[in-house]
Amino acid sequence: MKTVLLYANEDRGLESRLQAALDVARAFDAHLSCVQVTPFDTFIMGDAFGGVYALPTVLEAVREREDKHKARLEQRLKSEGVSWDWSRFDGGPAQIVVDRSRLADLVVLSLPEGGYDYDRPISIVGDVVVHTRAPVLVMPQSSRALDCGGSAILAWNGAREAAHALRLTLPMLRRASSVRIVTVTEDKTEFPPTDACEYLSRHGITSELHEWPSDGRTTAEALADAARALAGAYLVMGAYGHSRMRETVLGGTTRDMLRSSRLPLLLAH
Repeated sequence: MKTVLLYANEDRGLESRLQAALDVARAFDAHLSCVQVTPFDTFIMGDAFGGVYALPTVLEAVREREDKHKARLEQRLKSEGVSWDWSRFDGGPAQIVVDRSRLADLVVLSLPEGGYDYDRPISIVGDVVVHTRAPVLVMPQSSRALDCGGSAILAWNGAREAAHALRLTLPMLRRASSVRIVTVTEDKTEFPPTDACEYLSRHGITSELHEWPSDGRTTAEALADAARALAGAYLVMGAYGHSRMRETVLGGTTRDMLRSSRLPLLLAH
């Protein structure tokens, strides 16, 4: 894991994901690639005659704010002891992050808490997770660190998304003090958790198996309970086993975890 891509826009989740990205960069001697995106479509206005335009004064204010943010963060990064670079783009944040993640080993984003920023981070998370081929670390805004050497909780239901998440996060799992594979007992699985355990063992990783009863709760609630009880530092899981549209309408584990998790999530689709 040598390239960590950080979504570096100024919003309520920046501090948590910056600290996490720095923790990963130090743990793996990795390079930090900071991406700042100006979503100009957010500032475009329409009129009754079908025209669209952006007020020059608004765009000037946005640019000035972003310049100041970039200068502050660059000054801080100079003293953090990691290699880094900074890139600026105009466009949709999710698409830019996906495009820039093609050669990234990890993407770092934030969970929304207490409202939405102007670039709607929960939408960014969903779009990025579905379309990138890198694992995505999603940090709660209240977190101020990521313990790369802590206990990793691996959510397992035998689905290809769970298997993909396991494969992509092997570097993190190797560094974890323990790996605990959790299955919610009411989930039906074609590939049992012992398969995941055997796969990890072939990579020199010892793991423990835990069956967790749902007891009438949702899978997300059961996983959250397991992560707390097992003192997990982060939770690895496959994302969007169903389509995002279906999860939006009917509900789903990924959607529920993105809305309520207080633990860092390491996701892959």
